[in-house]
Amino acid sequence: MIDITLIAGARPNFMKVAPIIHAMDEINSRNDGLFRYRLIHTGQHYDKVMSDKFFEELNIPHPDVNLGCGGGSQAEQTAAIMVAFEKELLSHPADLVMVVGDVNSTMACSIVAKKLHTKVAHVEAGIRSFDLSMPEEINRMVTDSITDIFFTTSLWAGENLRKSGIEDEHIHFIGNVMIDTLLANRHKFIRPGIWERAGLVEGGYLVITLHRPANVDKKEIFVRNLEEIITSSKDLPLIFPVHPRTAKIIRELDVELSDRVHMIEPLGYLEFNYLVERASAVLTDSGGITEETTVMGVPCMTLRDNTERPETVVIGTNELIGTDPANIAPAFERLFAGQWKKGGIPDKWDGKAANRIVASLEAMMQKATI
Repeated sequence: MIDITLIAGARPNFMKVAPIIHAMDEINSRNDGLFRYRLIHTGQHYDKVMSDKFFEELNIPHPDVNLGCGGGSQAEQTAAIMVAFEKELLSHPADLVMVVGDVNSTMACSIVAKKLHTKVAHVEAGIRSFDLSMPEEINRMVTDSITDIFFTTSLWAGENLRKSGIEDEHIHFIGNVMIDTLLANRHKFIRPGIWERAGLVEGGYLVITLHRPANVDKKEIFVRNLEEIITSSKDLPLIFPVHPRTAKIIRELDVELSDRVHMIEPLGYLEFNYLVERASAVLTDSGGITEETTVMGVPCMTLRDNTERPETVVIGTNELIGTDPANIAPAFERLFAGQWKKGGIPDKWDGKAANRIVASLEAMMQKATI
């Protein structure tokens, strides 16, 4: 038997951890409790959408404990997580701490685990934007510098690790656990209320998500982005679930937007992806959404100059159009002319990534390497 502590700090982390837990449960049912796990929520992000309904709809287990480390600056939050998780891990020792993604919790818990001589496995290891202005990039680099077991989503991620000196025996190309969750729940997508309120029809509207500082913190850039999107999108309704930090900036803007812009509260996973799957296109600065649009075959315009997920551009439906608002109109011209690439699905984004993780862990246990 192996004791595993799983770390989640934000809503997407739970979606990445969930299929791993399901895969371990399946193995346990056949092998009399091979894996014993404990799910820790650091409390990094407060998310009012992450209610009991969230866990039930997505069949995600409730955490064993919430460390309650939300708020504060980057340094304050990281320090709070480290202090709280050290107490947790000392009280409940583990053979392996498994972290996912690239939030502060990922880095903080990895550092604590290594200083307590506990092995670390990183799911989504090796992804890089090479942009050190992103806090997430620093989290990725630090985490991967002390990780023992690297589970990667793509060949690009594995190559990044090799270039940093990681040996092949420690790298496991398993695919994308976020896609495991997407495919497992696709048949359960829920039509949100905005569908009727805005009179939406399939393929007849756009979805927008913007929250990164480069796009929203400078008011003149943010306004220009919105104006370009409105001007270039013909008469299509624009559905804009607004991130809390973006909502605060919008309230400070003295600008009148088109009636076609529907600013709504953040949606649950099943409702949001219902909209994405049926949209004409998505405009975003999120990384995770570019993965989901790639699998669902939806055109995606990413308002960033770089991406840590190049497979969504090289293989998928995503295009980096940059942070210059002037690039928005030409992108829409290609979309409406039917010239957007069809894209394909990256290797091993097939809903079986978590099974590969668990199979890899089982093999390591048999070799007594964990």
